[in-house]
Amino acid sequence: MSTINEINFSDIYITPDKVAYIPDGKTANGLMKIKTDDFNYFYDKVESCYDGSNPSYSVLYNKILYRVERSVSIYGIQYCARKMPPEVPAFNSLGFAPELRKYLLNLSDAAGLILWSGPTGAGKTTAVSSLMKEYLITEGGFAYTIEDPAEMPLDGSYNALNGSLGLCKQTQPIEGNWGACLKSALRSKPRFILVGEIRTPETASEVLRACTSGHLVLSTIHANNVTDAINSVIKYASSSGMTEDLAYDLFSRGMLAVMHQTLNGIRKKVPAVTYLFANPDTTQGDQVRAIIKTGKLNLATSIDTQRSRLSLGKELFPNLREKS
Repeated sequence: MSTINEINFSDIYITPDKVAYIPDGKTANGLMKIKTDDFNYFYDKVESCYDGSNPSYSVLYNKILYRVERSVSIYGIQYCARKMPPEVPAFNSLGFAPELRKYLLNLSDAAGLILWSGPTGAGKTTAVSSLMKEYLITEGGFAYTIEDPAEMPLDGSYNALNGSLGLCKQTQPIEGNWGACLKSALRSKPRFILVGEIRTPETASEVLRACTSGHLVLSTIHANNVTDAINSVIKYASSSGMTEDLAYDLFSRGMLAVMHQTLNGIRKKVPAVTYLFANPDTTQGDQVRAIIKTGKLNLATSIDTQRSRLSLGKELFPNLREKS
């Protein structure tokens, strides 16, 4: 039999009676049982790493990182563990269209928010982590991440193409306090900030402040589409004491890109992406920013127009500097 790490799967589900299932690779949602030589060792590792409070945590098992979700079923404790890649994949390996990839990479010296949305398991974290890595390789500088748990191995130094160095520090929120950790990150004066997920009011409000303060901020959120992603951030932020008008204003001024991603396919997952961009040059008039500021998110025409222009190789914003 093989070991857990040798078997190719994205997620493994472990029932209270210690039976393991993985996607069968033949149908869209079907599962199959697996047995491995080291399953009991893997199970013991997953169980022992639980700290007694946070049901979401990371497990390093024989040099492979797993993101674990612990839950209580009617029959006992069950686990879902997502196998993470041993290194952050190159952005050009993720299957995005060349023109979309080029545009996003050209944002490495911009300031604002790149928000990646989609359902669970759609590749949001992989996308923003890979993009962050590319920015560090392109521009150098200091990057600060706040993740719970950390998923991709971003921590460390990078040799940038411009001859400088990049440095990334990965952190986790202390006692689940995302807002306080983000405030601490800002005091470290990072060029890039990655917030693993916007899921609390304070996180949303601090992200909006950070993306309008000269930082390039990347984050993810669960949402059904681009408009839903924007509304979700506004809803969170306005629950923190920030007025809805201020939240829309900050989002309109800080937004660079809102992406929505799903994965299609069975054996090989291919990203399907919808996107909306705002002009990185905030001194120029921009229709998308103006629409968002009103709070009336009639964005379908803008989304369709941008997709058409980008697919035809046309510039979205004429003064955006291209990089080789």
